[in-house]
Amino acid sequence: MISAQNWADAEQLWDFQQMHHEPRPCSVAIGLGSHDLGVADATVALYQRDMAPLIVFTGATSRTTRERMPRGEAEHYRERALQLGVPDSAILVEPKARNTGENIRLSRSLLVERGVHVESVLLVSKPYEERRSYATACKIWPEVGIVSASTTMTLIEYVDSIQDPQLVFDMLVGALQRLLIYPQQGFLIHQDVPPAVSAAYDRLRSDGFTSRLITGP
Repeated sequence: MISAQNWADAEQLWDFQQMHHEPRPCSVAIGLGSHDLGVADATVALYQRDMAPLIVFTGATSRTTRERMPRGEAEHYRERALQLGVPDSAILVEPKARNTGENIRLSRSLLVERGVHVESVLLVSKPYEERRSYATACKIWPEVGIVSASTTMTLIEYVDSIQDPQLVFDMLVGALQRLLIYPQQGFLIHQDVPPAVSAAYDRLRSDGFTSRLITGP
């Protein structure tokens, strides 16, 4: 049973993950693979607003997406974009990445291989992954400007779209854990976490929202 306190704590994490960047025209839009086709929708919407002339969709599969997206996250995103009217010539697919670091690194390599000059990246993620994606991209690709973007929606709206509050809360906890531990491992740049957000994270962990936590050394 998810309590009112759980919802309040999840709201804290949700709000903290938003970077509140104003979208601006960039060299390329990169849609980060996940279980959520809303990332593809958000990327297409930005493309259709002339915020980027080219889209890269990146992602293989994970335990969360293996059944939902058997052809791979990036390929399912591409299919969605084609349905929404994006020409195939405006889409590149990176099908091998299995984490955010690989999303960035392999997308950069693909763009270099295709001869695309990149000065700025519109980085499109799930709403609660904005900050971690941004911090990862700044670490791996520091020479380009990074603008974070996602679908504009509330936590309740997002849970309604996914129809699995346990999964969303677990993902929120996992995303914040990575913000806390990955800087020491060299995976992303440091982000200051306010005490209220840390306290909300600790309560959610104690209440069992732990399936997306990294364990072990």
